[in-house]
Formats: sequence, C-alpha cells, structure tokens
Amino acid sequence: MNLHALDWGLLGLPLAAGLLVLATHVPLGAQVLDRGIVFIDLAVAQMAGLGVIVADALGFPDHGIAVQAAAVSAALGGAALLAWTERRAGAQQEALIGVSFVLAACAGILVLAGNPHGGEHLKDLLNGQILWVTPKMLGVAAIVSVLLLALWKIAAGRMRGLEFYLVFACAVTLSVQLVGVYLVFATLIIPALATRNLRKRLAWGYGLAAAGYAAGLAASAAFDLPSGATVVWALAAAGIMVGAIGASRA
Repeated sequence: MNLHALDWGLLGLPLAAGLLVLATHVPLGAQVLDRGIVFIDLAVAQMAGLGVIVADALGFPDHGIAVQAAAVSAALGGAALLAWTERRAGAQQEALIGVSFVLAACAGILVLAGNPHGGEHLKDLLNGQILWVTPKMLGVAAIVSVLLLALWKIAAGRMRGLEFYLVFACAVTLSVQLVGVYLVFATLIIPALATRNLRKRLAWGYGLAAAGYAAGLAASAAFDLPSGATVVWALAAAGIMVGAIGASRA
C-alpha cells in the first residue's frame, strides 16, 4: 500500500473526468433502466469505440478531430439504427441491441487483427485510460456535458425514440474515450439500479457515483491496481450499500 500515491496532482484530473461522465450518465441511466433497454450503453459505446479503432487503423492521430468525428459518426449511426429497430421490432429490441454490441465488438477485433498492438488497443477501449486524461480533453468534455445537460433539462420529458438515442449516443461517445466501455456501463446502470426505490433518486445517484469514483481512484493509486476496473468495483460496493438503504425504505 502506497499512501504517497494519493496525490491530488495525480488524481485530480481523473476524478474531474469521472465527475463529468457521471453528470450526464446518472440521469441517462435512470431513463435506460426505466425504458428496459439496459444494454444499449454497451452497444453504443462499442460502436463509438469501433469508430476510434477504424480512425486509428487509417493512421489518424489519437484524440484528433478525425478520431472524434469517426467516433461520433459511428455512435450516431448506430443510435439511429437502434431507434429504427425499436419502431419496427420493439418486442425484440433488447436482443437486437445485444446483437449490435457483438457485431461492433467483432468488427473491432477484425480491424485490429493485423495490428501488433491490437490487444493493447482493445484493453484501452474496454478499461479506459482515466489516469491519462489531459486538461484539453477535460475542457472539451466539460463543454459537451454542459450542452447535453441543458438539452436534457429542457427536453427530457419530450424525448422519444430517435431524439433520446441521439442524445445518448453523444454522451456515450464522449465518455467512452475518457473512461472506457466498462466504466460507461457501470456509471449508467449501477446508480440507476441502486436508487430505483429511493426518493430524490438523482441526488442519491450522483452521491453514489461520486463516492465510487473517488474511492476507486484512491484505491487504484494506493494499491497500484488498474484504475477502470477498481472504480467499477467501488461503484458496485457503493451501489450495494445504497440499494440496501432503498430496500429498507421500500
């Protein structure tokens, strides 16, 4: 255990990235759970990741405009497709979302098949690189998050079908490049699931997620563990505690 690793200079930016992600994902996660489309986040996140993988394979620089455009285009295209399948085959939507996730994941594997660093790219996509976020990345993320939250506040009650999917795709595209696919899913679903029986659901969800990110990042630094996986487990632990409170009040 290395307490000297608990340095604000090291953990400040990753924690800020986590707070930006949960700012949009806690309310979106509640909607995803209520709509019964739990695995849409994995599917859209994987589609955004596929866009990043393709852009990288074409030689575009990491985190450049071309990579961002590829990620957004892939996520929006996937979101539009899922909105269409919801209208045409709503009863099978969850199964179609699962198939979309598998196809996007396998497409990424195929694109990286000839890349000697393909395994590392996939690991980074899934686990994320939250410890290596930069001020520039956070600046862009903050602007997009504010815009998405403003749109959510204004139009959340009127979002149906395609509108919801497109907003969701924009939020996930931003976050998957900051924290990875696993943390995107955990941030969306764990707070929503743990707070489903609580009044002031969003407040509880924000508190749970913030505590999970802070505890997970601290533990990963102190014990030299992978940050993304550690934060996921911290979110799960916080979710169990909050879920127990909700169950006792139900």
